[in-house]
Amino acid sequence: MKTRKAIGSMIIMFVLTLPAYAGGKSELQKYFNSTANKVKATENASEKRKILNESFQTMSEALDMVQSSGLMSKDDLAGIDRFKTTLQEKQDELEGSNGFERVSDEQLNDFSDYVVQDMEQADAVVTVSIITLLLIAILLLLIVK
Repeated sequence: MKTRKAIGSMIIMFVLTLPAYAGGKSELQKYFNSTANKVKATENASEKRKILNESFQTMSEALDMVQSSGLMSKDDLAGIDRFKTTLQEKQDELEGSNGFERVSDEQLNDFSDYVVQDMEQADAVVTVSIITLLLIAILLLLIVK
C-alpha cells in the first residue's frame, strides 16, 4: 500500500510539474512579448530604446533578487548567470557598447522581435529549476506592477 501511494504521489508530482514549468516560462515569454508590443506601438526611437532598456533592467533586477535569495542551487545560479549574460549582451547591442554595433533606430522593432525569439530559445541553453523559474516570474510581476 505504501509503495502504491509513493508511486502515485510521484506521478502526480510529475504531472503537476509540467504545467508549473510551462506557467513560469509562459510568464517570461509574456514579459518579453509585452515589451516588444510596447516598442512597436511607440513612434519615437528614443522612447523605444528606453522601453527596451527598462525591460532589460527590470529583468536583471529580478534575476539579481533571485540570486541573492540564497535559496538557489549551484546549477540554478549557473543558469541564472548564463541568462544574465545573454540579457547583458542584448543591452550592450541596444546601446552599442562592449564591442557591439548599436542597433539603428530603424531596426528597433525588429530588434524587439529578435529579443523575444532569442529569449524564448534561451531555455534550450539556460536551465533553471521550476521553483526558480516561477520565482523569477513572480518577481517580474511584482516589479512591473
